[in-house]
Amino acid sequence: MTARFTGRTVLVTGAGSGIGRETALAFAAEGASVVAAGRSLAPLEETVALIGAKGGTAAAITADVSRSEDVRNLVRRTVDRFGGLDVAVNNAGVFRGGAPVADLPEEDWRALLDINVTGVLFGLQAEIARMRTQPGGGAIVNIASNLGAHRRAKGMAAYIASKAAVSALTRAAALDHIADGVRINAVSPGPSDTSMSLRPGETDAGRAARMRDAAPLGRVSSTAEIAAAVLYLASPEAASVVGADLVVDGGAAA
Repeated sequence: MTARFTGRTVLVTGAGSGIGRETALAFAAEGASVVAAGRSLAPLEETVALIGAKGGTAAAITADVSRSEDVRNLVRRTVDRFGGLDVAVNNAGVFRGGAPVADLPEEDWRALLDINVTGVLFGLQAEIARMRTQPGGGAIVNIASNLGAHRRAKGMAAYIASKAAVSALTRAAALDHIADGVRINAVSPGPSDTSMSLRPGETDAGRAARMRDAAPLGRVSSTAEIAAAVLYLASPEAASVVGADLVVDGGAAA
């Protein structure tokens, strides 16, 4: 355990599984008080229990990031619980719309924009509103994807568009608010060790075999590797990193 985030309050959305859970655990291991947020309480409570079992401090708060009132209440409750908001990780996202553009269902398009893009916007607005009132400002890390601003793939246009928007929004927000003391960056993972990188009916072993040929690194990234990139961007070591989009994808977008 290190002390990079001792005395800090960290909010992580989509913290009930995958990259969000791993990121919440990593911040707690480095001394932060963590709010694990998401739509469903049960998986958030599992994350909080895992943190507690290792001696960390955390709380679970439900929120739908596509609803601005939910996100404002989430930030308010975080501050009420732990006294401030030093770091926010806007990780909540969905994958839908695996179809060519001409055949894309409207409901898939709208869901991707509502959660992946508007959800990040609402997070930024509520988080910045709090952070810029604090003497120490704050740091925000948005989770984008290597699919979007960095590379494309057939049949995934809606997801690609939503994550490219996150990359662009991150850079624009970073320029708008660094003078407020709020430092904003993004991490763009490639395939990682989560269910989202599994094809329909694919097993972990099948994915591993596929990735040996499909990825320059020869494997998916671990969620711990993605979390490490998030913690770096949120840490004092990255104090002069503003508007970056750190790709962690084993070389796929190189």
